[in-house]
Amino acid sequence: VQLQASGGGLVQPGDSLRLSCAASGRTFSNYHMAWFRQAPGKEREFVAAISGGGRRSIYADSVKGRFTISRDNAKNTVYLQMSYLKPEDTANYYCAASDYFSVTTTTFRYDYWGQGTLVTVSS
Repeated sequence: VQLQASGGGLVQPGDSLRLSCAASGRTFSNYHMAWFRQAPGKEREFVAAISGGGRRSIYADSVKGRFTISRDNAKNTVYLQMSYLKPEDTANYYCAASDYFSVTTTTFRYDYWGQGTLVTVSS
C-alpha cells in the first residue's frame, strides 16, 4: 500500500484544518487506517484510527472531541478533520495502514506509512 498525505499548513490557534491521505496499491477497505504525529524532539504518538469499514474509530485523549477521523473507501482516502487547534498540536502528521485483526493504537501494528505533512499552529 502506498500512502500520500497532504493538507498540512500554518494555522492560528482555534483554527481548523483537514488532512487527507490517499492510498493506492491494495484493497483499501481491507486496512485499518490511522494518523500519528511527531513533534520536534518527541516520539511519534498515536492520534486517531478507523476500522476498514469505517464503523469504529478511536482517538488519543489529547484530541478527543476536537479531531475526527473518517474515510471514503470509494476514493481510497482517509481524512483527519482537526478543529480548535492548539500550539501543542504542531507536528508532522503521518497516515498509516494496518491489516491487523482489529483497529489498534499500536505503532508497530502499522506496516505502511505515508510521508509526513507538517501542521504548525502558531499565532
